[in-house]
Amino acid sequence: MIKILVAAPASGSGKTAVSCALLAALKKRGYHPCACKCGPDYIDPMFHQAALDVESRNLDLFLAGERETAASFRSCCQGHDAVVCEGVMGYYDGLGGVTAQGSTYDLADTLELPVLLVVRPKGASLTLAAQIKGLCAFRSPHRIKGLLLNDCSPMLCGTLGPMLERETGLPVLGCLPPMAEAAFQSRHLGLYTAAEIVDIRERIDHLAAQLEKSMDMKRLLELFSFPAEESIPFPREKKKTDGLRLAVARDRAFCFCYAQTLENFEKAGIAPVFFSPLEDKGLPAAEGLYLPGGYPELYARELAGNRPMRRAVQEAVLSGMPTVAECGGYLYLCEKLEDSEGLLWPMAAALPGTGRNQKRLVRFGYAHLTAAEDSLLFQKGERAPIHEFHYWDTEPGGGAFSMEKPVTGRQWQGGFASPSLYAAFGHLYFDETRAGRLAAAMTHWKEEKGNGRA
Repeated sequence: MIKILVAAPASGSGKTAVSCALLAALKKRGYHPCACKCGPDYIDPMFHQAALDVESRNLDLFLAGERETAASFRSCCQGHDAVVCEGVMGYYDGLGGVTAQGSTYDLADTLELPVLLVVRPKGASLTLAAQIKGLCAFRSPHRIKGLLLNDCSPMLCGTLGPMLERETGLPVLGCLPPMAEAAFQSRHLGLYTAAEIVDIRERIDHLAAQLEKSMDMKRLLELFSFPAEESIPFPREKKKTDGLRLAVARDRAFCFCYAQTLENFEKAGIAPVFFSPLEDKGLPAAEGLYLPGGYPELYARELAGNRPMRRAVQEAVLSGMPTVAECGGYLYLCEKLEDSEGLLWPMAAALPGTGRNQKRLVRFGYAHLTAAEDSLLFQKGERAPIHEFHYWDTEPGGGAFSMEKPVTGRQWQGGFASPSLYAAFGHLYFDETRAGRLAAAMTHWKEEKGNGRA
């Protein structure tokens, strides 16, 4: 089994490009790889999927805990002979930026994953060796098995490589030179999604071909080859759906959904039925509604123009259909939404408030949510981990939940909730408990509807 965790000293080092290049190169060599992403990011797994044609899983120790994360990793590896896991931020950067908890290193150490450290040598040479030695000495074991120089010409790699190997004791496996034709563009929430880059496959193929030329793949495969993962599945059996259907928004505006979320819905007896708030004129037949995050602000005009869908969503929510709306999905349920050009557009108007561009990160990172009252997914006083990352905010913002940052203790309130609703900026991890509560509410809705009382 080939196992590679791609990490870096800092964000912006090219982890996504290297991960995609490795995945494509492994496929061309006859391997059947899978992919993972450390942390809560939705966008990078879309690039993995573009390289693989398979789902990529998020491995998040803060949201899911060690047991679920380890089980998810083993489940992901089943049927594959290689796995590439992309790290997040700098190698040791975890909660609040001041702890290693939830960091790439934390995942590497928890799952005992070997690390390929991606380093950009621009502006430094011998100093790179000092930085790398510092990374290795900071924690033990450091898990770093080899180095890759990114944005580095083969000529410069030929000069720096021997020095770095001599000074750090780590093998330099090669380089990936600057490739403008294969670059991935960014915007306010990170990279453009893979679906928005029309030639994404060609770009990834270029990266993989270059990697084969300028990296010692044979040496890489030798260093990162380990015994196959044990075949240990999730402990829960998939339940029969009993006709429970969950309408799940999925299109360019709503594309932030974890693979594990859909799997845990299915294990709770819920069958996802996908629809597009941009294109479809009504909701599919369902007993529940899930509006995940995404980029509704970039498609506000189109969403506003689809009046039949806005009306259908409004009627579903107001009639008591069990509904989960996270971040972008929450913005869609508000009365109005400001687009990226400052224009206001009508939304579903199932909740009060207007979503407006704050032109800065409003809230970013992990937090703990505490419920003020019993509701669809939570009991009063119950605490759960969430993740927020958004430039838009709402006024009024609701007060169904109080949130607290785990390191700084910063607190705020927000969101709307009822026995049939969760709507807030916080992205959730749907564990067995929350998926089960949603299934129970959908069953009740189905029974009430059958009795003519819904």
